[in-house]
Amino acid sequence: MIFRGTATAAGSMVLVIIAAIAVFLIVKAIPAINKDTENFFTYKSWFTDGDTPQFGVAATVFGTVLTGALALLLAVPVALGIALCLSHYAHRRVATSLGFVIDLLAAVPSVVFGLWGRDYFYEPITNFSKWLHDTLGWLPIFGSEGPYGKSILLGSIVLAIMVLPIVTSLSREVFMQTPSENQEAALALGSTKWEMIRTAVLPYGKAGIIASVMLGLGRALGETIALALTLGGVYDIKWDFLGPGGVTIASNIANRFGEANDTGRGALIASGLVLFAITLVVNMAARAIIYRRREFVGSA
Repeated sequence: MIFRGTATAAGSMVLVIIAAIAVFLIVKAIPAINKDTENFFTYKSWFTDGDTPQFGVAATVFGTVLTGALALLLAVPVALGIALCLSHYAHRRVATSLGFVIDLLAAVPSVVFGLWGRDYFYEPITNFSKWLHDTLGWLPIFGSEGPYGKSILLGSIVLAIMVLPIVTSLSREVFMQTPSENQEAALALGSTKWEMIRTAVLPYGKAGIIASVMLGLGRALGETIALALTLGGVYDIKWDFLGPGGVTIASNIANRFGEANDTGRGALIASGLVLFAITLVVNMAARAIIYRRREFVGSA
């Protein structure tokens, strides 16, 4: 009885804290939004220091969603392959060691990834961007003629490496929870190991895979320092992965908060409220997908 009451109180406190954060952001954001002379949701530029502030989150929301989606596109296939290897192919000792190493990636501070991407990954991405333009320049996303370096591509690759351990760890746990009866039944019917995985493991873990991907997306949407160091910081909406550009809500807050005036800080808090809403929706959707599968919840 005591444990149930304590657990209920702790869960309720989480909801209270989330509501308090939302109220704080709204209260701090309203004065700045009232001073904005442009549409906050459709305006792309960010000018908060003048007598007539003009700012909007269109470009930052676009950059946030684009970098997050591209990072997942790069990370998810690799993460699922690693998770399947660790859960069904690698020797148990090897799988345990490799799983521990992959989990360590999640403990590396984001600033380390950002500095690594900016200082050591910059040149390879520049050369790779030139190759992409020379080879696939007829595609709009690779049409930029430079200069190359800090770009959506660089930021998304660094972000993909940061998301990789989250998706890998969760997917591995989901694959390992597949009932042995399902796997043995598939093998008994003459399936190869891959056919068993395709017909028994992947369908059973579908909800968990989707949830892990969405949780990884939530992690990607809120990344700050790494993207502040690797994106070009151009307020524009364009499908160009190679040229200088790209800005997210979190990186914009990190770059501008220290020198912002009262209106600027309120505007950044307003953009933080938008990011708060986006990540909240993503995480709620992931949780809903998990609970739609009763057998997954029961095995967990």
